[in-house]
Amino acid sequence: MTGKGGAKRRNVGIFAHVDAGKTTTTEHMLFASGRTRALGSVDAGTTLTDWLDVERERGISVRAATTSFVWRDTDINLVDTPGHVDFLSEVERSLRVMDGAVLILSAVEGVQAQTEMIWSALHKLRIPTIIYMNKMDRIGADRELVLRDIRSYLSPDLIEVQQPLGNEQQFKGSVDLWGQEADEAASTALVEAVAEREEELLQRYISGETEDWKNRAAEMTKRAELFPVLYGASGKGIGVTELMDAIIDYLPEPGGEASAPLSGIVFKIERDKTMGRMAYVRLYEGTMRNRDVIRNYTQNMEEKVTQIRKVEGSRSEDLGVLEAGDIAAVCGMSHVRIGDIIGVPDAVPEEVRLAVPLLTVQAHWTDQQQYPAMVRALQELSDEDPLLDVQWLQEERELHVKVMGPIQLEILTSVLENRYGLQVQFGQPSVIYKETPSQAGEGYVAYLMPKPCWAILRFRIEPGERGSGLQYEAFVRSEDLLPQYQNEVARRVPEALQQGLRGWEVVDLKVTLIEGQHHVWHTHPLDFAVATPMGIMNGLNSVGTKLLEPVLQFRIVVPEENGGRVMNDLVLMRGSFDAPTLQGDRLIIEGRVPAATSLEYPMELNSLTKGRGTIATFFDGYEECPPDVTAERTRRGVNPLDQSKYILSVRKALQG
Repeated sequence: MTGKGGAKRRNVGIFAHVDAGKTTTTEHMLFASGRTRALGSVDAGTTLTDWLDVERERGISVRAATTSFVWRDTDINLVDTPGHVDFLSEVERSLRVMDGAVLILSAVEGVQAQTEMIWSALHKLRIPTIIYMNKMDRIGADRELVLRDIRSYLSPDLIEVQQPLGNEQQFKGSVDLWGQEADEAASTALVEAVAEREEELLQRYISGETEDWKNRAAEMTKRAELFPVLYGASGKGIGVTELMDAIIDYLPEPGGEASAPLSGIVFKIERDKTMGRMAYVRLYEGTMRNRDVIRNYTQNMEEKVTQIRKVEGSRSEDLGVLEAGDIAAVCGMSHVRIGDIIGVPDAVPEEVRLAVPLLTVQAHWTDQQQYPAMVRALQELSDEDPLLDVQWLQEERELHVKVMGPIQLEILTSVLENRYGLQVQFGQPSVIYKETPSQAGEGYVAYLMPKPCWAILRFRIEPGERGSGLQYEAFVRSEDLLPQYQNEVARRVPEALQQGLRGWEVVDLKVTLIEGQHHVWHTHPLDFAVATPMGIMNGLNSVGTKLLEPVLQFRIVVPEENGGRVMNDLVLMRGSFDAPTLQGDRLIIEGRVPAATSLEYPMELNSLTKGRGTIATFFDGYEECPPDVTAERTRRGVNPLDQSKYILSVRKALQG
């Protein structure tokens, strides 16, 4: 994916909701650019970017796939991201490596809940974006309605840079509104839309001065102030080359100096049969070569690069070098994890969190001899998708994973069978609850027996704002508690909060270390690793915790005659919603509903409306449960509240 000698380049992510035609558009770009000799088809399972067996069987993208092609003497790195909400974690990781984006909407389905979520992330990171309205040739395509949706739900700052010719089956392509053949009224409206963005430009327009208006529009697009809209029917190859031109005209080149200190991020990890572990790196600054020893800033360690490879689906080749602004797969870094920063963090953009796994499931296998292989396989897959967060209960011989939804579970089952030859069944998904302190109070521990040991800690525990996570501070003199012991406590507090009184992670709180003592002779460095969980649990036990549940934002579209029943269902599910709106003969209901009560609802809605109703949901935070809702989770390991038993188990583990 490297262009030598300072070649022009674009790093572009393709985003869309499921079935908007994202992978088809990518395949047509590869074909039109000469990158592939034959056109890949999603239906036939011959696409370059959907190369996993399971992707070809299901016709959906599961992993973000990187590919590249050359267009107008410009190297374009393209990341085709999954469209299904269950694979949002892949979208989230891809966002950090883009300089520009193409957001594909279907002219039939328009703006979906997932589209809004992706848009808000693009907007937050100020990523320049082109909007491509696909499927203009389909029956039911409604350009005006989709434009209205874009203005309402995404941004009013769109500009149509093309005028479509025909609609539905009569769609023949589009006219470039900057060109000579463009309709004068539409062309004038486009220029006015650009001119009115800036006072100085408006004055120049009014006084009739000449200006390169397309170039001005491109500058504003690169600053994420304007969003060009293009039209196409990718299935027929209509509008694809114009979209490729627009990527070069409207999206920015990556910055970065090849001679600067190394700064990059790992956004994806894969395993290759011959090359082993491959870390996909986006380099923002500097240069990396085969056999370089590079610094992993996140893990504070050094690793050696064996090869830098360009990967295209199941094919790859050695590049030897990776320069600022480019993307490639790096081999040899055996400890690297997704999200790790390579070199220095200075040039790496902030992280945007979209994906929050809301369900936990237990894996079951028939053959007990498969247990060690299951542990290895799931830990390997957790490497590739850290949000799986495999929980391994060694004593109970249980494995639990976190997932986004049922489709991800199906895919996981398929990958375990195809890649590892393991037959696995997953139990019923249960919702992931959280806990938060009920009130302010203190936790105390004096860990003085059995000798040699000495650690005294007192914590102040206070409830925090919803969504604030954990805030930690220490107000202890270093002569009372040495800095290295204070650091150990700070490291262990988040671990101690992984399991609260009911077994769920404790969130939205402030923990302050207000007292601490070590002993000159008796304190062992690991005493505070043992004492911290006891002090924290003592505090939680004294203040009590409240249960929090995940809440989803939803948009339901149903035939008008089903509206009454659906609203009644929502009330029974403890949902809240705004007054519904009527669009033709369909009712649109928007609101919020607990994840726990609505797990099965998509299937119920499908059955109720005979397949004519749709529900789109996305995570909207955690909220306090009503008093009658209870949920316990089996604790891993010994409870620190049972101090004598806990001390014995931890000391044994630390010595082992």
